[in-house]
Amino acid sequence: MAEFGSRGAATGSSRGGGLPSSPGPGQGKVAFKAGDGEGGGGGRSCVDRAGGGVSNGDCALVGDEAGSAQPGTPGSKRGCSTVQQRESKSGIPRRSSIIKDGTKQKRERKKTVSFSSMPTEKKISSASDCINAMVEGSELKKFRSNSRVYHRYFLLDADMQSLRWEPSKKDSEKAKIDIKSIKEVRTGKNTDIFRSNGIYDQISEDCAFSIIYGDNYESLDLVANSADVANIWVTGLRYLISYGKHTLDMIESSQDNMRTSWVSQMFSETDVDNFGHIALCKAVQFIKKLNPGLKTSKIELKFKELHRSKDKTGTEVTKEEFIEVFHELCTRPEIYFLLVQFSSNKEFLDTKDLMMFLEAEQGMAHVTEEISLEIIHKYEPSKEGQEKGWLSIDGFTNYLTSPDCHIFDPEHKKVCQDMKQPLSHYFINSSHNTYLIEDQFRGPSDITGYIRALKMGCRSVELDVWDGPDNEPVIYTGHTMTSQIVFRSVIDIINKYAFFASEYPLILCLENHCSIKQQKVMVQHMRKILGDKLHTQSPNIEESYLPSPDSLKGKILIKAKKLSSNCSGLEGDVTDEDEGAEMSQRVGKEGAEQQNTVIVKRFQLCKELSELVSICKSVQFKEFQVSFQLQKYWEICSFNEVLASKYANENPGDFVNYNKRFLARVFPSPMRIDSSNMNPQDFWKCGCQIVAMNFQTPGLMMDLNIGWFRQNGNCGYVLRPAIMREEVSFFSANTKDTVPGVSPQLLHVKIISGQNFPKPKGSGAKGDVVDPYVYVEIHGIPADCAEKRTKTVHQNGDNPIFDESFEFQINLPELAVMRFVVLDDDYIGDEFIGQYTIPFECLQTGYRHVPLQSLTGEILAHAFLFVHVAITNRRGGGKPHKRGLSVRKGKKSREYASMRILWIKTIDEVFKNALQPIRDATDLRENMQNAVVSFKELCGLSPVANLMQCILAVSTRLVGPDSTPLVLLNLSDQYPTMEIQGTVPEVLKKIVTAYDMMIQTIKTLIENANSVYEKIVQCQKAAMEFHENLHNIGAKEGLKERKLQKAVESFTWNITILKGQADLLKYAKNETLENLKQIHYAALSCGLNKPGTENAEVSKPRRSLEAIPEKSSEGLGE
Repeated sequence: MAEFGSRGAATGSSRGGGLPSSPGPGQGKVAFKAGDGEGGGGGRSCVDRAGGGVSNGDCALVGDEAGSAQPGTPGSKRGCSTVQQRESKSGIPRRSSIIKDGTKQKRERKKTVSFSSMPTEKKISSASDCINAMVEGSELKKFRSNSRVYHRYFLLDADMQSLRWEPSKKDSEKAKIDIKSIKEVRTGKNTDIFRSNGIYDQISEDCAFSIIYGDNYESLDLVANSADVANIWVTGLRYLISYGKHTLDMIESSQDNMRTSWVSQMFSETDVDNFGHIALCKAVQFIKKLNPGLKTSKIELKFKELHRSKDKTGTEVTKEEFIEVFHELCTRPEIYFLLVQFSSNKEFLDTKDLMMFLEAEQGMAHVTEEISLEIIHKYEPSKEGQEKGWLSIDGFTNYLTSPDCHIFDPEHKKVCQDMKQPLSHYFINSSHNTYLIEDQFRGPSDITGYIRALKMGCRSVELDVWDGPDNEPVIYTGHTMTSQIVFRSVIDIINKYAFFASEYPLILCLENHCSIKQQKVMVQHMRKILGDKLHTQSPNIEESYLPSPDSLKGKILIKAKKLSSNCSGLEGDVTDEDEGAEMSQRVGKEGAEQQNTVIVKRFQLCKELSELVSICKSVQFKEFQVSFQLQKYWEICSFNEVLASKYANENPGDFVNYNKRFLARVFPSPMRIDSSNMNPQDFWKCGCQIVAMNFQTPGLMMDLNIGWFRQNGNCGYVLRPAIMREEVSFFSANTKDTVPGVSPQLLHVKIISGQNFPKPKGSGAKGDVVDPYVYVEIHGIPADCAEKRTKTVHQNGDNPIFDESFEFQINLPELAVMRFVVLDDDYIGDEFIGQYTIPFECLQTGYRHVPLQSLTGEILAHAFLFVHVAITNRRGGGKPHKRGLSVRKGKKSREYASMRILWIKTIDEVFKNALQPIRDATDLRENMQNAVVSFKELCGLSPVANLMQCILAVSTRLVGPDSTPLVLLNLSDQYPTMEIQGTVPEVLKKIVTAYDMMIQTIKTLIENANSVYEKIVQCQKAAMEFHENLHNIGAKEGLKERKLQKAVESFTWNITILKGQADLLKYAKNETLENLKQIHYAALSCGLNKPGTENAEVSKPRRSLEAIPEKSSEGLGE
């Protein structure tokens, strides 16, 4: 294909992805790289259970006698358990020139702290637990600038004044860092040493952290064997930096007494007789009431273990025992680590801490102290916390597990899309053989099938009608052994439930096999029962498109055969609509030897029934070119899935264009006698509106269908992507690359933990033991289909910690669906535990809980996944939390969108004029994006972070030892500037320089975006003037048949590119304006604004620097 345009000069570099350094287990980050060897693709079979390549969840990277994987290891089993790794002995021989291993000495007296593998191990539930673990010590990998990796044993001195490691060639006084010299503890791989390391991609983001220390801001770059251990060190070190030698005094102070007092008070209320103890059964019930997801047996066992450790007999529980077991069972370490990051190392969040968490991490806009207080009053269980405006770990857990923090965006729980587009512009929730409640060969028919489908928001149901006894038509599947139900009773049920879940039009797909006599009975029943709900108005022949769902509210449309307009009699013959016969006919056409044996059946249709059909007249499909010329907009074709798949593969562009104007119904092959389901995504990607599903058959395909139609208030209609609706737009359903004019999104998902996974139904081989792992699947166009899996957490279904991060590129976000699946790892065969399916457009970013559902769609009580979601390069300027920041491209030439040549001179000249504006638009966007990423890196954050988090992270570096600001932000102008106040270290100068560069690119984009946008739009308008006469112009230029068709396709491609580039520039401008707001807001929050320059419209939510997530982050790091 000839094209205009070429590659430009090389641009700046970055590794796409990374985590935000704002907090969480793993400090709030979502890893930039998905696990190597955990295959993409749509099927389970493509994933190797044992992994292949260094997996994302494997935190141990370099070989030792514990069996860690080596740099460049071709295969390493997931999981951080040193016992498992020792047994597996995976990896290649160590390259001694690179790996310095000193772990053999003194190993016996050391042990690594971990709490995630076994439920019997003690959890980390306080800062004192972290300090104790650090004093005991942990094995960590130390990374150096020469890409060497050293195994060292790190521990905190008992006096908590220094951090030591052993063994070391240095003398003991040099193999240590004074705590008071530490400037910052940075999470993730966010220093130059990590970024330039040869095995960067193999290091788990969640296990890595760096200690920035000394006047020269040196970095000690470490990787733990698990994300849990990394969290312990980060949390403990930040406490030490904040409170120094008073750390333990702070820990034991009144800060944590709020929780203990609350639990004590609850105990006392139960101990009504003041005996000082309560019965075991009462203690168990109380903890079960506070944490309903806990198993009674587990609570009992914990009390009994405690009594056994004290050689205590009897079943009475003292207050101290109750408090200890409560802390042990009701503290989720991953939530504790998240809390202390935002609480400035306190054991609770105050209103300002909570505000910053909501704004910076959860993406909420316009948060006030009043909103924070409302949340605290709603979720904080202690009266003291409510009175003081403090959110304890229990209140924070309540909030995070509440519907307020579910992953599904509540805006999509109501109708939120434009419902005034033509009917053909929507996907329509559709049912096949609605009357069946089992398989379609022997299964029973029942009216409950219609009730179930209509309550689920289905807007297209099927009625297969045949002559019945006593002149009453019946519904069943012809030529099978399915039972029968009376047509009249079905119409009664439809009348009752038609608009139960949605007010938008319901389509009745009538497959009519009745005699004229019983057809008249059908008409009588429908007119009498449905009455004015029937839409029988004739279509307007002057229109070009179907009416909208909004204009058809409360109406029932009949899809069926219709007599031709020139039929003057009371009846006439039409082709039969038996789906089985259609299948036979199509299959026959494919085989030459059968072509003459296929007989098109015809039957008599009465005029009364024909008159009930208005805008859904059933016709047979011939071929696309015929339909483009002759088919009326009110005519609808049905496609067997085999035929539809053929067109989807062979004519993807034509199929999409066909569906812009006409409705297409796809039904399952009659060969699916078990009523299994086809994959609806295979046909949605072609724009097919009515993909009929067997609602009675649960599984992946129905999960996709149910999940997909949640996104518009479950009203049964979902607006298709603009690129599939616009008259002139280029889209191929089978694209395996980026979509022209659509900016790909990067979806970062971290699976943090799970809660209360039930034992799979019918599984008894392992007793009550569950070995869970999680799949994250992406379903959409072929370019987007992928899946990744976590490691297996053995013998823990109650609170497994996964701490694994994945990244997916989403090329057509509007058509993408994400599915979480939890399975039980079993050597006999992995069994289903739960799943949740959600459209990409409905994702809420930040820390979210995912409510798991059973195989049949019921909510599993108290069963959740805890995840972190971030989206970068998010376009659309929609809700604030959806406006992500762009990720800088790697070290390669900048690519500019290209124009295709039509070989029609006048039109080609128009498109050539668009080349420079497109290049200008691309440069404006990417220069800004690259400058933003560079600033983030100097702040010690990954590209996933937002600019509010950046300013917060560097805020303490911008303040001198005497608390006087070294740098202030002048907020008087639209573009806030950093002003240096005296002499500053070189590292700060680099940050200020990077900030100035970022602001300059933002300013350049904002000031030039409108003019460049107008140039692109003008070129698009000029080209569109040729659209209607394109065929005639091409013919005059001598183009014929294939060349003319190619010219039309190239024209459509070019128009799509122009629309897309204009939209991307518009959205980039919105993004930069959002960035400026974040900078302004963060500067006020930290008190870094130059006095007298604050904007009166922006309130200052923080008093001082004390409550900043990154308590001490004063060093650049290298």
